[in-house]
Amino acid sequence: MSADNQLTRAQRDDLRTIAAMIVPASDEYKVPGADDSAIQDDILATLGRDAKLVAAALDHLARLAGQPFAELDAARRDAVAQEFRSSGGPAAATLVRVVLQCYYRDDRVLRSLGLEPRAPFPMGYVLPDGDWSLLDPVKARAGALRRAP
Repeated sequence: MSADNQLTRAQRDDLRTIAAMIVPASDEYKVPGADDSAIQDDILATLGRDAKLVAAALDHLARLAGQPFAELDAARRDAVAQEFRSSGGPAAATLVRVVLQCYYRDDRVLRSLGLEPRAPFPMGYVLPDGDWSLLDPVKARAGALRRAP
């Protein structure tokens, strides 16, 4: 099923509007907002298994708004978004996760973070050494986890 068939036109408009609120554009860092057309295209193209929860979140958002969310004025939009944040549950969390994952894999955003826009493998990324003692409580629970065959 294509992305166009997964979400209605009103849902796609609401997605673009709420995405811009989740990650607005920044002139300071020279990055687009999550409402950028390339990022929106990525979201729609990769919804996959999250399509139903994202659609449910967008439907909930429209119910709270009493009309398509994208048609609200800025003040009402902010109020509805706050209510959505507190009442959206797993569907809202899924919507936010989908927006963020697509935003942070955009080449322009990666460059603004000082990262090379490429897949992490096969070259990988070097991570700084952390405090390995944080794993001590997990190691102390030896036997609490099921052993692999």
